Amino acid sequence: MDGRDKPGHDGRGKQLALRIVAAMAVVLVAIIGVFAAWVVSLGPLPLDGARQVSTTVIDRNGKLLRAYAMADGRWRLPVDAKTSVDPGYLKLLFAYEDKRFYAHHGVDPLALSRAGFQLLTSGHIVSGGSTITMQLARLIEPRQQRSVYAKLRQMVRAVELERQLSKDQILDLYLALAPFGGNLEGVRAASIAYFGKEPKRLSLAEAALLVALPQSPERRRLDRYPEAAHAARDRVLDRMVEDGAVSKDDAAQARATPVPKLRKQIPILAPHSSDQAIATMKDAPVIKLTLDATLQRNLEALARDRAIAQGPDVSVAIVVVDNETGDVLARVGSADYFDERRAGQVDMTRAVRSPGSTLKPFIYGLAFEDGFVHPDSLIEDRPIRFGSYAPENFDMTFQGTVPIRKALQLSLNVPAIALLDRVGASRLSSRLKQAGTNLVLPKDEAPGLAMGLGGVGVTLQDLAQLYSGLARLGATKPLREIMQANDSRDTMRLMDQAAAWQVGNALLGTPPPENGVHNRIAFKTGTSYGYRDAWSVGFDGRITIGVWVGRPDGAPVPGLVGRTAAAPILFDAFARTGKIPAALPKPPRGVLVASNAKLPPPLRRFRPLGELVRSGYDQAPHIQFPLNGSRIDVDQSEGGHAAMPVKVAGGVLPLTVLVNGVSAGDIDSRRQRLIDPPGPGFARLTVIDATGAADTVVIRVQ
Repeated sequence: MDGRDKPGHDGRGKQLALRIVAAMAVVLVAIIGVFAAWVVSLGPLPLDGARQVSTTVIDRNGKLLRAYAMADGRWRLPVDAKTSVDPGYLKLLFAYEDKRFYAHHGVDPLALSRAGFQLLTSGHIVSGGSTITMQLARLIEPRQQRSVYAKLRQMVRAVELERQLSKDQILDLYLALAPFGGNLEGVRAASIAYFGKEPKRLSLAEAALLVALPQSPERRRLDRYPEAAHAARDRVLDRMVEDGAVSKDDAAQARATPVPKLRKQIPILAPHSSDQAIATMKDAPVIKLTLDATLQRNLEALARDRAIAQGPDVSVAIVVVDNETGDVLARVGSADYFDERRAGQVDMTRAVRSPGSTLKPFIYGLAFEDGFVHPDSLIEDRPIRFGSYAPENFDMTFQGTVPIRKALQLSLNVPAIALLDRVGASRLSSRLKQAGTNLVLPKDEAPGLAMGLGGVGVTLQDLAQLYSGLARLGATKPLREIMQANDSRDTMRLMDQAAAWQVGNALLGTPPPENGVHNRIAFKTGTSYGYRDAWSVGFDGRITIGVWVGRPDGAPVPGLVGRTAAAPILFDAFARTGKIPAALPKPPRGVLVASNAKLPPPLRRFRPLGELVRSGYDQAPHIQFPLNGSRIDVDQSEGGHAAMPVKVAGGVLPLTVLVNGVSAGDIDSRRQRLIDPPGPGFARLTVIDATGAADTVVIRVQ
């Protein structure tokens, strides 16, 4: 033989090699197929469950008011890493858990290689090599034991997460799900429970502790094993010093800081508003209210302190409204939400109660609007009877002849009922309902004169809405407490601008309580029959505040009076807003500002209907032109004659014409006068004779 291979040897070798390669390919394809089938068998990521969080109620600035635990009792608050987490904490988290978080695609080969090397050299698992995405995968699909299979499953799920979510979404989800011991999940819940604050600003010691806890949350629970948590925090700090992420001095200072050993309560601000919002916005994870958390906290403390001073059964309710927007800035439904004796869970801002004298300003407002009285008109405060009804003043005395302004400021009952008799109880009721107030009368009972002194049911929030209408110069706006994208609220008419300004100007001069300053807040007090409810509602140019004091069960409280029980709380509430009271609006154009001596004769003194005695042929004045409800075309072009005639029959001279409550002069003996018409729109014309009798028409000028 010449030593060469036999013919065909090379061919058989190549065939064998091809067979081996083919077999390996088949095995590889089979493995890939099995792996793919296994991946498919895992099913879709259970992200819906992972995205479930505790329902949170936040204020107008995003501050947490209240959170509700999930159905299984866990606290899991939504997190936005960019806006609600301290960057220093995120820096530590990335440095300790996942240095290349923004570079890898769910799995970090370098971290896995390091973990494998440590396993080979030490004989046990030193570090898992898990990325934050892999940890999130484990949190979404918890596994009790650490194994190769579990790690492989995490890796697959991590890649899927990276394909479906952005890095920011992955981080937010991890920060919401990470365990911190007990029923606390997520960095927000942990920071609030352990430090009593949001994680927006954390010290180095706090940040290191929050990085350490999720690695072994139950063995490092601060309320059970604070020493273990302390040691784990210090190991994080040591590691950060080794990596150069933290200086030695900063780490030493952080190590000297003790760890908290007790959990703090999750905030419960505005509990009544939160409960109402939850019932209204069902299944919404985050509900934003118009409330201001700082103001709410201050007023809850005020209500609690004042209720304690009043007695163990008395509660206090406060509501604050922004005049311009109608937004509720604070709502304190009771003195203590958890006080069963005070019926703390009953929201007294929405409870129907007797308003006492708090509706009187609206009686005066309609009287001003009708033009038969002026704030400086004189009125009699003396015993008088309206059929079988004989009102008396609260102190059982009478002041004699007083200006209308003073009668309102002193809350005299007889003048208010005399004006209501002239205005009409049904008209007052209709106007208040038109302005958005829900008045509750006894069954089958029509509005009567008693409603001027509290003979009707109303809520504190409705009173606040009405008084904010005075601050808005006669236009109310429905209150809003839940912030929504679409705000379709329309304003509602309460009274004329001039009348609203006159009421507010009169209330501004009401003598304040001992803790108040004169001429800063326009306010009114009220006390219901039997000392059951004490009220005080006031406003400045910016906000309106309403206060109620009493027993939720409606039992009498001897000596409970609005001026001494509720008014001091009102002025304290304004002080706790932290802002100086804003000036009231300036008087609208055309408002008659004059002393009594300079008023038209019919406006100098109010006479009740029963005192309008006439001679045989005298008749009440009647406006013959323009007719009520008519449209008047006026030529207001340049050079045109814009005067409008007013013709009157009957009445005792002199006759005075008022246009929208402003005097337009006297009517001559021919009982007619040319007046300058008001601008386009609706106008109210009133004619008053020497006895105080009047007639009014509403016209439309175009």
